[in-house]
Amino acid sequence: MNLKEKTMQLKNWAVVGATNKKNKFGYLIPLRLKENDYQVYPVNPKLEEVAGLKCYSSLNSIKSKIDVVDLVVNPEIGIKVMEEIKQLDIKYVWLQPGARSDQIKEYAKKHQIEIIESCIYASLS
Repeated sequence: MNLKEKTMQLKNWAVVGATNKKNKFGYLIPLRLKENDYQVYPVNPKLEEVAGLKCYSSLNSIKSKIDVVDLVVNPEIGIKVMEEIKQLDIKYVWLQPGARSDQIKEYAKKHQIEIIESCIYASLS
């Protein structure tokens, strides 16, 4: 089983960069995860709810143990989130197109965080 398949079997996902704009992946991804019976924790400090789910201000504000983080933010925000991911000992991060950078990949490698460069939305289609 490859890393992508392995992480797709994990059920607690945080989506950083969640939005209530229904045409954006930050909305479509939490919705698709929810429809596929994942526990989804949207993260956006400016919102209270996304796709009918409680939205969290940060990864630190989520009480449950997160298995996988899906980054749907630009790399400047993403690198800051990587520090939170390391502190919370989260081992798997999916990088959506547009969220990827060499800095994030290097940080992940240095801190034993596994990166999956793929779109969960497309993977669950």
